[in-house]
Amino acid sequence: MLGFSLPKLIVLVVIIAAIWYGFKLYSRGQSLTKTNQPGDDTDSVIPDAVDMVKCATCGDFVPVKDARSCGKEGCPYPGS
Repeated sequence: MLGFSLPKLIVLVVIIAAIWYGFKLYSRGQSLTKTNQPGDDTDSVIPDAVDMVKCATCGDFVPVKDARSCGKEGCPYPGS
């Protein structure tokens, strides 16, 4: 009664494939509607790149602007 037969396995595979591809189509539709919405400013979320230089004393990278001292003797950057 609960045995596996070839027709049952084929139907099971078809059902799983239909659900899988249906979900893929639904997800693709959702992503397309999200990208086409006017006023969606996702570029403002990404921070700007910051130029960094390596400190000659400690080897840490510090931003070129607003560089602060690492606290070690001989640090070329001003104290905080």
